Amino acid sequence: MATLKELTGKKELFSGGHRLCSGCGIPPIVRLILRSTDCPVVVTTATGCLEVGTSIYPYTSWRTPWIHSAFENAAATISGVETAYRALKKRNKLPVNKDIKFVAFGGDGGTYDIGLQALSGALERGHSFLYVCYDNGAYMNTGIQRSSSTPFGANTTTSPAGDVIQGKQEFRKDLTKIVIAHNVPYAAQASPHHWKDLNNKAQKALSTNGPTFLNVISPCPLGWYTKPEESIESAKLAVDTCFWPLYEVENGILKVNYKPKEKKPVIEWIKIQGRFKHILKPENKWMIEKFQDRVDNEWERLLSLDGKQV
Repeated sequence: MATLKELTGKKELFSGGHRLCSGCGIPPIVRLILRSTDCPVVVTTATGCLEVGTSIYPYTSWRTPWIHSAFENAAATISGVETAYRALKKRNKLPVNKDIKFVAFGGDGGTYDIGLQALSGALERGHSFLYVCYDNGAYMNTGIQRSSSTPFGANTTTSPAGDVIQGKQEFRKDLTKIVIAHNVPYAAQASPHHWKDLNNKAQKALSTNGPTFLNVISPCPLGWYTKPEESIESAKLAVDTCFWPLYEVENGILKVNYKPKEKKPVIEWIKIQGRFKHILKPENKWMIEKFQDRVDNEWERLLSLDGKQV
């Protein structure tokens, strides 16, 4: 694991001056992941906040070879690039004999939903790349519509809290479980508030041969209705309440990386976000209880698997 001094001394591959919102969780996630290898990196990005905020013509924030993919095909794009690299390397047609790493970034809309078919196919075929989902829990780039990652009860423009419904009525899809079911060599959940854990997981993923996956919670002040300066704290609360547990599955063995000394109730995470303000009403107490039961059950299930083959 690299020290903070070592990381800060590495070349910056993701420059400042981008158009991402103040307090957005994406920049620290991308910067740290790209600093987690000394190899050259090729990046593709699905349509979304990251792509729009970093590539407004004629400017770019990318100091790596970078490809903009559509919502649905980032994993297919990086698969093609990785396949071309292997073919050229086999024929000794590369100018330098150095390993190149391949990384795809996508939001939850472009990963959980629209891009799931391409991701599943790339994982099944066994391409050697890292896929990073920056999960902010909705289609933030196009107007804060619900995604299958949106938490239960959250207010979005397509699951509004009103007289008919009280926000999204379904629990979020567990994409990390779906990826693990593909028997990939490495998959993990991480948070930008815990830089050591995220760096360690990115290093593991980028040094592993085969498809790897990181699901990283990404606070969004615009869609979560939080203050920009609260973003890292909101990510930390998501972990401390066990809504977003930090764990990894390496060669089939699950390891819980962080167990809170005192697990906080999920309302501590909910109450700082304006998208949940309606469920704090007395008549919606049942929603908080339902949310807490789900978090508790999932956390206990995860603990029961700690150190075991999954």
